[in-house]
Amino acid sequence: MADLATLITAKYFPLSREILSVSGVPVTRLAEKYGTPFFVYDAGVLDQKYNALRAALPERFSIYYSIKANPCSAILRHFLNLGCGLEIASAGEFHRALGAGCSPERILFAGPGKSEAELELVLSHGIGEIHMESLLEARRIGAISRRLNCRAHVAIRINPAGEAEGGAMRMGGRPAPFGIDEELLEEVLDVILAMPDLDLCGIHLFAGTQILDAGILVGQYLHGLGLARRVASRIGRPLRTLDFGGGLGIPYFAHEQELNLTALREGLNSLCSQVDLDSSFNGTRFLVEPGRFLVGEAGVYVVRVTDIKVSRGKKFLIVDGGMNHHLAASGNLGQTIKRNYPIALVGKLDRPLDEAVDIVGPLCTPLDTLGRAVLLPRAEVGDLVGIFQSGAYGRTASPIDFLSHATPPELLVVHAGEDTLLSLRGAHAESLADGRAAGTTSKVFSPA
Repeated sequence: MADLATLITAKYFPLSREILSVSGVPVTRLAEKYGTPFFVYDAGVLDQKYNALRAALPERFSIYYSIKANPCSAILRHFLNLGCGLEIASAGEFHRALGAGCSPERILFAGPGKSEAELELVLSHGIGEIHMESLLEARRIGAISRRLNCRAHVAIRINPAGEAEGGAMRMGGRPAPFGIDEELLEEVLDVILAMPDLDLCGIHLFAGTQILDAGILVGQYLHGLGLARRVASRIGRPLRTLDFGGGLGIPYFAHEQELNLTALREGLNSLCSQVDLDSSFNGTRFLVEPGRFLVGEAGVYVVRVTDIKVSRGKKFLIVDGGMNHHLAASGNLGQTIKRNYPIALVGKLDRPLDEAVDIVGPLCTPLDTLGRAVLLPRAEVGDLVGIFQSGAYGRTASPIDFLSHATPPELLVVHAGEDTLLSLRGAHAESLADGRAAGTTSKVFSPA
């Protein structure tokens, strides 16, 4: 059976032969032009993932891209152009959304610990919806709305009961800082409905993330329908929005299978056939807010082998980037047991996998291990190593300043094979800026 890196290459980067090709551009050319390390994203894969999800969702579903997965401005603009709204979790992400050209009405704000300054900022701009995580937050929103002489569009984020949980990172069915416990819903409604400055638009259900089982997702959505009926009955009208959250996963490890979108489509069509006959949902928009699913498989983190050494019988490939750029791939972003992301020598894709190596970065810590016992072709100093599934929770989820190495650039390759430089920072950035002054034609977006 082919390894996961081979399967991903065949599906998302089909022009590749010996060398990985991103929308027709060999990564070797990108490495020559921009140096290493770097993150590269394929705009065609972004389209492929969005179109696949759009086809799996019934018409009443709207897609909101979750900025936390990857906040690069060109990626935000790309999804806005496809018709997405944006979901944010901070004032910084709100500014990124506005900077990408998103109207405030197409933005949702979720997340615990929103500050008064953040709430005032988004309310003063007329944000589409704020998803409340506590009664104290509801009171804060009400007070700010009175001061601004506006009525806040809000939803209640619900921490669902245990039967609705699921996924690799479970966020519902247990004590959590996220949302309001389902069993407290009635008394919370008592308080919120007594606050005239709050316009209760909907509810938000989010029980887990990195879900690869369509049956779990459909089960969670059914649970959400039940909660929405309860609220609609209580307020005497249908909700305007029912947000099912994100949670759609992608396969990172050899034992994982991709989410079956055919099964998801069939389950949701059955769900909507019931909803269409239920007056509790007249005019209700269903929302999903994926991030990882839309962008994760579009990204590859590319590093170069700088040294090869053997220690007590184990071979190490030492590369020029590590956990400071890609904490998740090192296993230090939530993995209990270290498992390898899909990894390949992206200039030797056609060579046999004939040796097991550990891949380590340049940091002075044993935590800086990107892959253990990875089967690869025989490597040489100068070879390029690619870590797939790196489009989400890569650079911005990493301790970039740890040991003060240069920050890697991010590249978006569009359909016509044009590579677009998304961001420049640090010493690496200065050398790239010098290259542009000497005649390169990359476009620069800042901030990324």
